[in-house]
Amino acid sequence: MSSASNAGNAGRGTAGNGGDTLQTAGRRSLVDTAIEQLREQLSAGVWPVGTRIPTEHELAERLGIGRNTVREAIRVLVHAGMLVSRQGEGTFVRSTSDPAAVLRGVQRSGVRDVLEVRAALEAEGARLAALRHTPEDIVRMRAALAREAEVIAAHPERAGREATVEHDLEFHTAVVEAAHNPALTEVYRYFGASVRESMRTAFGDHEMPEVVVATHAALVDAIESGDPDRAEAACRRLLAEPTATVEQLLAAIAARK
Repeated sequence: MSSASNAGNAGRGTAGNGGDTLQTAGRRSLVDTAIEQLREQLSAGVWPVGTRIPTEHELAERLGIGRNTVREAIRVLVHAGMLVSRQGEGTFVRSTSDPAAVLRGVQRSGVRDVLEVRAALEAEGARLAALRHTPEDIVRMRAALAREAEVIAAHPERAGREATVEHDLEFHTAVVEAAHNPALTEVYRYFGASVRESMRTAFGDHEMPEVVVATHAALVDAIESGDPDRAEAACRRLLAEPTATVEQLLAAIAARK
């Protein structure tokens, strides 16, 4: 009897857990649907940037869902940077563009697009770095460059130089971070995945120019000099050759079509 009772309880417990799982899955589906509907409203400009969105109660009625579901959806969009909550005032629109969607668009961009944006970000970063760098920033740049040079020396064959990608990215990130502009740093980090992919593409292509340590060292020297114009010019010279080569490759591909 006791065994049968235990078995029955066990069976009911298992069924109960399964029911909880289904309820959780259903709730998650409702939250995802609410997020998508609110995101569509924001993207369509129904609520312009800076305006307050309807209350949880109003949104729940419009969407035909519970207030708790609306609250979770809003929390996700606040975390995503599309909304901002102000204590005692309500929830306001911070952006009508979903940063995750923007990043996906950046990641789908071509190598030419990536290099052009990279040049703009890094050139401004180099200018500011010349004005704001610390001795520690210079040490970090030179250390990253030294590690890159070691890899190049150890792998003189072209294919082996793909191993320098991480060190090269470390170097360029150090340049941007030496600008001590948190906004610029965050944008560059956000863009970093595409920069890394672009560099891997470049290093894996035998027609691309090899990494020249001297031009990187010249950029560090220019930043250390404190001359923003010299630093920007050095940065653009460093990026000019790979950019020009990409243009030639793209033109050759277009001519074959």
